[in-house]
Amino acid sequence: MIISKTPVRFSFFGGGTDYKEYFERKNGAVLGTTINKYTYVSVNKLSDFFEYKMRVGYSKSELVNDVNDIIHPSVRETLKFKKIIENLDIHIFADLPARTGLGSSSSFTVGFLNALYALEGKKVSKKTLAEESIFIEQQLIKENVGCQDQIHAAYGGLNLIEFNASGFSVRPVVISKQKYHFLNASLMVFYTGLTRYASDIVTEQIENTKNHSKDTYLQQMHDMVYQAEKIISEDDSEVMVKNLGELLHDGWNLKKQLSSQVSNNNIDEVYNKALNAGAYGGKLAGAGGGGFLFFLAPIEKQQEIKNSLNGLLQVDLKFENDGSQIIYLTH
Repeated sequence: MIISKTPVRFSFFGGGTDYKEYFERKNGAVLGTTINKYTYVSVNKLSDFFEYKMRVGYSKSELVNDVNDIIHPSVRETLKFKKIIENLDIHIFADLPARTGLGSSSSFTVGFLNALYALEGKKVSKKTLAEESIFIEQQLIKENVGCQDQIHAAYGGLNLIEFNASGFSVRPVVISKQKYHFLNASLMVFYTGLTRYASDIVTEQIENTKNHSKDTYLQQMHDMVYQAEKIISEDDSEVMVKNLGELLHDGWNLKKQLSSQVSNNNIDEVYNKALNAGAYGGKLAGAGGGGFLFFLAPIEKQQEIKNSLNGLLQVDLKFENDGSQIIYLTH
């Protein structure tokens, strides 16, 4: 049996510039981090005693004899990509709900691919995991997804990822240990209770990106990545969080210009309550439309902000640095 453990992510700046429709024309960049909430995938060889050749367990259970009959798109296409023909028992577990803007579908694809390589006795590079997961999701499943989620999941950590027509590069954000922990402590995350398919949310955004009508906004969002990197490098802890929070607020306002699907009245109301209670700024994680709302806020204002959000579920989390890992392997 193999078990992989793969983190989900928060994207702070630059989301939207990681779509090929944009960065193959202009350069893209994102700044984000993985967090200590994970997707787990177990893969075990199935004996010939069963009446089926593949068992896939997630919110439903699939028992099939042919890979093509698997409903779960990432399981089906990843198995086909790897040309797996042996009998397998596959189970998926997660710390957080799917479709909430944290890149959980890409976290799964990266983790599943990692587990299948481990099953073959192979350890592949983070770059390979990221590139192959991007190919599976974009070319085989035909999802409307960008390229940052798979890279974050494979690499782990607080990173600046740059994109251009020839590919991507990843570099860790340089930050002192003290500022790193202060930034983490200044982050507040709330669950809106709304789930959605990111692929549906971004359809309008991708059309707008293809026709270049949002290039001005996307260029500003791209530039914010480097503004954020400079703030992290140069400002003292409290000033850093304030300036990053205000930049997040500006970025959120720009993101809402990309598509009418990004926000709605309920989300705007919650967001404004948090700002009025003292948050510097924030945004919805991922494509928008629901999922997790996060803020940067002064530590002394956090209880007041929590009280203002009427019992909305707050999620305690920490940044993580490991990316996708094999955590269990038996021979």
